[in-house]
Amino acid sequence: MDIKLFDYHLPKNLIAQSQVKPRDHSKLLVLDKTTGEIQDSYFYNILNFLSNNDVLVLNETKVFPCRLQGQKKTGAKVEVFLTKKVEPNIWECLVKGHGLKIGDKIYFEKKLVGEIMSDGAKLKKVKFNLAGLDFLKIVEKIGHTPLPPYIKTADSPSTALRVKKDYQTVFAKTSGSVAAPTAGLHFTPALLKKIEAKGIKILRVTLHVGLGTFAPVEVEDITQHQIHSEWASIDKTTAEKLNQAKKSGKKILAVGTTAARTLEAFSDQKGILQSGEKWVNIYIYPGIKFKFVDSLITNFHLPKSSLLFMVSALAGREQIMNAYQHAVQNNYRFFSFGDAMLIKDFK
Repeated sequence: MDIKLFDYHLPKNLIAQSQVKPRDHSKLLVLDKTTGEIQDSYFYNILNFLSNNDVLVLNETKVFPCRLQGQKKTGAKVEVFLTKKVEPNIWECLVKGHGLKIGDKIYFEKKLVGEIMSDGAKLKKVKFNLAGLDFLKIVEKIGHTPLPPYIKTADSPSTALRVKKDYQTVFAKTSGSVAAPTAGLHFTPALLKKIEAKGIKILRVTLHVGLGTFAPVEVEDITQHQIHSEWASIDKTTAEKLNQAKKSGKKILAVGTTAARTLEAFSDQKGILQSGEKWVNIYIYPGIKFKFVDSLITNFHLPKSSLLFMVSALAGREQIMNAYQHAVQNNYRFFSFGDAMLIKDFK
């Protein structure tokens, strides 16, 4: 399956650089996944397209400020990007700095110290002098929120505080993501209350978004792409409630590709959801059938990206590419801080 089939032209001015305020005032493109019909609306109107036969599933992961600014003993600047904890006080990290070698120490604020333990081509292991909550408390204080490379912001203290708040869903709970589940950024507490008041059940899962979410697809045949792994969990009560809802004929509406990947990864071959926690690397592209998810709220994804493949599997490539063309022509805002799309069967 040729990757060129998933390319599209996007003017740079449509790449959103900041969040719409209020959050739920972003645009909403509504796509009927059966007929391909498109409607234009705003996110605060999403209740018009939902019913009490829908079950909303949110990813309650929380972005943690994993970009740490430090320096060597010489004073040379070093940036450490935490990507994965491998032992209580050892992390796999992206490290930027000149002349770093095994044994070198990196000094941060609040007396945090890291030591280079391995010299990988892309990722290095860094051992810190703190672990657990003590480590995370300091990271929360001194770390910077990671942003996708297409969002350009000045790294000033005032901007950092705004980004830390904006690049987080209002229902974020469990810290561990290096990127936000961006479809969830459109919700406000008031809108969530209105959804529940309409009789729509809201349930929560967790998937910690990994650095691989920004990795480009580098193969021409998309079926040969190797997807990255991410840690995810569904508790027993949530799995039981979702299975019961599905059995009774309700429609499962995932908020974001991360929630959708979690549900699909924990579904068995019969479409029954299992509970637990594990590393998942589910890869969904056209030809792969969804086992549990019926509908999806999502943002607009990068050309030739695995997330674009995934939404194409749900609604069909031609319908998705047509919707994206419509979005470009109608000045929708794209990517993390951009506008939203609801993909649903309205029969």
